[in-house]
Amino acid sequence: MTVAIKRVYEPPSPKDGARVLVDRLWPRGLTKQAAALDAWLKDLAPSDELRKWYHAHPEQWSRFRERYLKELASEQAGAALQQLYELRDTHDHLTLLFASRNQERNNALVLKQLIDGDRKPPIGTGPIAAVSARRARAVRRR
Repeated sequence: MTVAIKRVYEPPSPKDGARVLVDRLWPRGLTKQAAALDAWLKDLAPSDELRKWYHAHPEQWSRFRERYLKELASEQAGAALQQLYELRDTHDHLTLLFASRNQERNNALVLKQLIDGDRKPPIGTGPIAAVSARRARAVRRR
């Protein structure tokens, strides 16, 4: 499994595999056809408050990451994170797309580190939580 990050404004490539936009806002001036997305997981994006805070304080990368990981522990973000893990498990290549001009420090990088296992996932997320969530949904349907 290969996970890459890429600006959404760069042209799609066959090497991208599954293309997933991980921003809350649609990128300016880009059509859905040009984006060639397999999924748009808005709930994986940082909150508007955190996004605006980081834009005003770009030197505080580690604090942004810490706050962003806490946001990913929410129920809504956890469900989107499970979708991301499922996409990872069903494709050979996964490309996380972002619109930020900052290509070295953005939310897609944090997500890539989670998927690659370089960082611990937020509590209540990850592949084991996905199995538990599926089981819980199956029990509720019965």
